[in-house]
Amino acid sequence: MRDFAGKVAVITGAASGIGRGIAERCAKEGMSVVIADVEEKALTQAEEEMKAAGSRVLAVLTDVSKLSDVEALAQKTLDVFGAVHLLFNNAGVGGGATIWESSIADWKWIIGVNLWGVIHGVHVFVPIMLKQDTECHIVNTSSIVGVTAGPDAGIYKVSKHGVVSLSETLYYELAQRDAKINVSVLCPSWVNTRAFDSARNRPAELRNDPAGKDIKPKIEKRVQAIGQTMQKGMSPQEVADCVFNAIREGKLYIITHPGSKDKVRSRMEDILQERNPATAQKKTP
Repeated sequence: MRDFAGKVAVITGAASGIGRGIAERCAKEGMSVVIADVEEKALTQAEEEMKAAGSRVLAVLTDVSKLSDVEALAQKTLDVFGAVHLLFNNAGVGGGATIWESSIADWKWIIGVNLWGVIHGVHVFVPIMLKQDTECHIVNTSSIVGVTAGPDAGIYKVSKHGVVSLSETLYYELAQRDAKINVSVLCPSWVNTRAFDSARNRPAELRNDPAGKDIKPKIEKRVQAIGQTMQKGMSPQEVADCVFNAIREGKLYIITHPGSKDKVRSRMEDILQERNPATAQKKTP
């Protein structure tokens, strides 16, 4: 897809971060934009600011972990704009401790948004796109940790590896049908977003602590360090540039940070050579 003017884009997780950057870029390209997010105040603010800038925008409060919400998002898009040409399954959250210390609530919340959110988006929107029989493109947001390996953020990594596999399989299946739908999977490294401050949007029924403190003290410093690193990362606008370049080129894989490719290469070589990954030496007691 090279011509975006007059087309309709749907972006989840669009009230902030990468989603907001992509939404603004869609508007600049002359598209009608549907922004979806679970954070109502931020979503309303994003809608007001984009409209003030002259964008054709519709905001839809959406919890992507709920199929009914995504179905409603699709219906409202069709009711207002009549079609959908670009879908950005972008909503995501981060959290949890080690694989074994993370609670089942942690798993349900993070997998529910990061992976089931993409599943719901594909399940609902692909049939609409196939019926339209017009040129379309789907971008699923994974992460560089979806194609690399290492410690920490285990649930997040599981969800992002799942998004990569889903996107690859979808790419093949649509190609087999000669569908006019292309697929990309976005694998960014550090980006200046609030992804690891996402507990603010965590549903009450999936909280570990009724008082709302879901981060264990022993990993709180680690989360804070991640947040500080993310603030120094690539801007959402730069990510949007990478995404639109990839859409124009019809690329499946979008790796925004070239320096990350060494880690991808290392993991792939470990797999091909059946070699155990190099690990940091264990600290002595």
